[in-house]
Amino acid sequence: MARSPQHADVAPADNLGPLAMIFRAAARYPRLMALALLALTVTAAATLAIPSGFKLIIDRGFTQGSDPAEIGRWFRYLLLIVVVLAIGTGSRYYFVSLLGERVVADIRLAVQRNLLHLSPGFFEENSPKEISSRMTADTAQIEHVVGTTISVALRNAIMVVGGTGYLLYLAPLLTAYLVGVVVIVIPLMALFGRRVRNVSRESQDRVADVGAMVSEVLGAMKIVQGFNQEEREQRRFADAVERTFATARKRIVLRASMTVVVIAFIFGSITLLMWRGAIQVAEGTLSGGTIAAFVLTGVIVAGAFGALTEVYGDLLRGAGAASRLNELLHTRPEIAPPARPQALPQPPRGSLSFDHVTFRYPTRPEIAAVSDFTLTVEPGETVAIVGPSGAGKSTIFQLAERFYDPQLGTIRIDGVPLTSADPAEIRRRMALVPQEGTLFAASARDNLRYGEWDASEEAIWEAARAANAAEFLEALPQGLDTFLGEGGARLSGGQRQRVAIARALLRDAPILLLDEATSALDAESERLVQEALERLMKDRTTLVIAHRLATVRAADRIVVMDGGRVVEEGTHAQLQAAGGLYARLASLQFQDVEAA
Repeated sequence: MARSPQHADVAPADNLGPLAMIFRAAARYPRLMALALLALTVTAAATLAIPSGFKLIIDRGFTQGSDPAEIGRWFRYLLLIVVVLAIGTGSRYYFVSLLGERVVADIRLAVQRNLLHLSPGFFEENSPKEISSRMTADTAQIEHVVGTTISVALRNAIMVVGGTGYLLYLAPLLTAYLVGVVVIVIPLMALFGRRVRNVSRESQDRVADVGAMVSEVLGAMKIVQGFNQEEREQRRFADAVERTFATARKRIVLRASMTVVVIAFIFGSITLLMWRGAIQVAEGTLSGGTIAAFVLTGVIVAGAFGALTEVYGDLLRGAGAASRLNELLHTRPEIAPPARPQALPQPPRGSLSFDHVTFRYPTRPEIAAVSDFTLTVEPGETVAIVGPSGAGKSTIFQLAERFYDPQLGTIRIDGVPLTSADPAEIRRRMALVPQEGTLFAASARDNLRYGEWDASEEAIWEAARAANAAEFLEALPQGLDTFLGEGGARLSGGQRQRVAIARALLRDAPILLLDEATSALDAESERLVQEALERLMKDRTTLVIAHRLATVRAADRIVVMDGGRVVEEGTHAQLQAAGGLYARLASLQFQDVEAA
């Protein structure tokens, strides 16, 4: 199983190699890349042409007795350079920013596509909130790298190379001294760069921690306020923010120190070289225009080199972000279709069997959630699974839908081992009604047709009526087009559960999985939901995790689990008479119903 992206022991980017992912994504848009590169080259060339313009103006325009027309000529040349620089800079911003947005959108889509195919076990070991933070924070960092950092780096690299060439043309000896200083500065950059990279990765981790904490606390605000934990949560958040600030401060100190050292070396050297150049002008070995162009070009080159030292840190941070997203992008699902999946029989029969199944969750390998479990559910049969909390009831459902594979034993659907079939085909033959009706922040229609996206309007309303949901759906302000809020917050618990049942009805699958579908409802909601469930269960193979006596009594068989094993099996009357675990559970859980 892949490690969590937020773990500190995830290998940091030792170099800019992880940025290759960004370049591969950008390479899909060669036209945009070419236009952006052209604009970059034009702006860099125009910037470097400015010192040449000043050289011409000083040498040919500021001499005594110069023709005003000649002076105007060289100033028009300089203005033309300015116009080209302005247009080129605007074009560079447009094309580079557009490319950055497109690349980030593609990376987000690719990562999300891969995440949707990973098994639930991955999200037990890797916090969904943390992954969500990575999908926003790391992609924002990549967007900055593509839209700003890389273009700045390329532009300044062109100016360093081009400017150095021009300096050699103007004054070879002075330029040789300048290049010698650069050779000294590069190792210093590498030394600082390694430390900045490591601290930048740590800084991203701390920011992600803050995002995950905000999401967790805001999502449980009723619990926080209900237990008067506002001050404690504020202190916990303040500690996380301070840790983030402390890490950021280390990063800022390192980058500031790197900038100080590099700029001090570069500009100090330029100052000394200008001093030498001024003496040469006084001696008549250099023209005024030449030394002016050398000074201006030297400043541009030094500024470009200084900018490269700054963007190097940003590139390393982008490499760290890319490596984390690359990890999510290339994590392979543990539950995947076999190379040649075995076709499930048609038409579906709806049988389900477990043969000596033993399973341990990846996060709890020392405890068997299900041990030597054997059960065969015949087509059209209703089997209820009861037992104390932690007995392994919900695990049976997760194994049936092949969210996990057991370590021992075989599970079959219509006689075909689940590991031999395509997981998607297995799940198409099942419909789940969870304990709490999980809804999405979407319209009522979209939530209903989640079980069968192409369902007609008539089919949707038919399912709603069968689930006793039509009355309150018709009363919604915009009917089926009404937005239900985050998690269906605009509906009551019973209403959400009936929407979940209608969704399962639309699925029209031969096997129905009911996970304590009425355990958290009031009496009236339970009655309406139970009526809907009875319609849903008709002519379907049904596996029920049951706490309610009505559901248990209606079952053809009752399987009693404890400690991941089957300890009893029979009808309600048989198990009551046996006086075992079921009888004790019934006396505790159902005594109010029996009395009524």
